[in-house]
Amino acid sequence: MSMMTNTLGRYFAGRFVTSAVGVFLSIFMLLFLVDYIEMVRKASKLASAPPMIVAETALFQVPQLLEKMMPFCVLIGAMTCYLALSRRLELVVARAAGVSAWQFIAPSLASAILLGILATTLYNPVSANLRELSKRMEAELFGSAPGGGIQDASGFWINQVNSDGQVIMNALRSEQQGVLLTGLTLFRFDNQNQFKERIEAREATLEEGRWLIKSARRYSLDAPPVDQDSFTLPTSLTPSQVRNSFATPETVSFWQLPGYIRSSESSGFATAGYRLQYQKLLAQPFLLAAMVMLAAAVSLRFFRFGGVQKMVLSGVGAGFLLYVLSKVTEDLSKAELMHPIASAWLPVFVGGLTGFLALLYQEDG
Repeated sequence: MSMMTNTLGRYFAGRFVTSAVGVFLSIFMLLFLVDYIEMVRKASKLASAPPMIVAETALFQVPQLLEKMMPFCVLIGAMTCYLALSRRLELVVARAAGVSAWQFIAPSLASAILLGILATTLYNPVSANLRELSKRMEAELFGSAPGGGIQDASGFWINQVNSDGQVIMNALRSEQQGVLLTGLTLFRFDNQNQFKERIEAREATLEEGRWLIKSARRYSLDAPPVDQDSFTLPTSLTPSQVRNSFATPETVSFWQLPGYIRSSESSGFATAGYRLQYQKLLAQPFLLAAMVMLAAAVSLRFFRFGGVQKMVLSGVGAGFLLYVLSKVTEDLSKAELMHPIASAWLPVFVGGLTGFLALLYQEDG
């Protein structure tokens, strides 16, 4: 009977999934606690901030942070699983019964691939939507506080040309993937590129054929500042064009990425980040399987006489080196020095091949 369907195979798969999910939930709680404490510290500067809203804002930020750590959750979960099986002599009994290492890691590999598919197709869209929601809630909580909101080091810039001249817009914060901008500074020029006025505004919302700008103060060269509750600014930009400019690849769900790539290409925007994110999500199931191979390579041995510390350090070190490799290839891809496919799949290939060769050497000499 196949190891994938018999009782022993299901037992090994269940132990691995339980360990991986346990590590995942533990890190989730830790990240939430740290993020919540930071959010409470920021909210203490406000006169009134609903505790439930603060907690929800912190909670909605965690899934996307944890998505980047998912390979390490699988690595630590697999190491914990195999160490527990070894301590209880279950691996010894399995080997004595003629079960090879390749047979009892096969259920874990299949489970890791299934977890990766679920993470790509289900978890990623949920985490992207929750991250966008948390940005909106944080802007509502801290938008009026000094240093509050979702700020970017260089801000967000838009340059648009209309029939009456040119407008350069700078926003400190972007919500709804660029459709709503807050903390605005606008510079208006006429058709002869002569400066007309500077506008400071609280927020701007992109509507059909116009920006709706609220709580604005207008400065010109020959008149005192004028406050306006709201006014409109004509634009030829569409929501899809603005989203392509402002949406970071991490905030776009897996199912939306192909459309963003095509739209960005047709609009002339850079697509390297979107292509890399798409390939990373496609490679995620196999990356999790590679992590299982690495964990098996360092933990499938009898630890009765010690060596646990060496096993843990070896596994963590291998995971760290693989993380460094993935960051290097990611930076090269974003700089367009490496193809996104090579950047996303090289860590998978290196991790899987390293684990495979180590297991091959241990099991078959």
